[in-house]
Amino acid sequence: MFPVTRPDWVPQSVDVSVPSIARAYDFMLGGGHNFAVDREIALRIDLMMPGLRAGARVNRAFLGRAVRFMTERGVRQFLDIGSGIPTVSNVHEVAQGVDPSCRVVYVDRDPIAVAHSELMLAGNDLAAVVRADMRDVEGILTSAPVRRLLDLDQPVGVLMLLMLHWVPDEWEPARLVARYRDALPAGSYLAASHVSADHVGSRMHRAAEMIERSGSPDRMAVRTHAEILALFDGFDLVEPGLVGCGEWRPSGPADIADEPMMNMLLYAGVGRKT
Repeated sequence: MFPVTRPDWVPQSVDVSVPSIARAYDFMLGGGHNFAVDREIALRIDLMMPGLRAGARVNRAFLGRAVRFMTERGVRQFLDIGSGIPTVSNVHEVAQGVDPSCRVVYVDRDPIAVAHSELMLAGNDLAAVVRADMRDVEGILTSAPVRRLLDLDQPVGVLMLLMLHWVPDEWEPARLVARYRDALPAGSYLAASHVSADHVGSRMHRAAEMIERSGSPDRMAVRTHAEILALFDGFDLVEPGLVGCGEWRPSGPADIADEPMMNMLLYAGVGRKT
């Protein structure tokens, strides 16, 4: 049993004795907004799949490349679903670094992620955060921040990075993505990354079982390349298609993990609605 301490920045509604995948990911990226239970589960997963932290870094690098790709094609508004705890190179930082007029709405259900996003975005009139479950598509798309910042008649760049493997099959992830797709105009993009068991099957399934046993409310759905590809239905994948996260248009060695397997631990792709 871990000692329970509650820093001042933690909302009273948060049970700090229960691990959170969002906070474990923050730890893997070198962030400071995590607790002992989060670090414990992150380290245990890392023992099963050495180099997992490199995989988290590669995913973060993909975020930057995907956002820059979309801004270069004229997208000026973004919806980041499952945005997590702010670290470095967040969507608004990348997009507004290209064009300061870019508008960004973050969505997460984790109260700590939302609280820190609100602090980070204070004073930025072109970025906001919504606390919501991604299944509440209508609630998100009609929320005050989305209505204020995003014009849903113009192309939107939607990001679901390391998000869809937390959507179990019974929630019908393909249909859920399609609801967002159908609400957006042609020229919109979807960028997504997703863990896969194609290359590290037994270890990935053991990691999913360990997360379930930990008491975390999150459940990881491990899918094949074909199953992940189906989530892009209705989008035309841009080159090079759905590939290992580190292999999606790398700009240099920093975008690729040193361990080749870690580049294939996650599949990543960007699709355009035509």
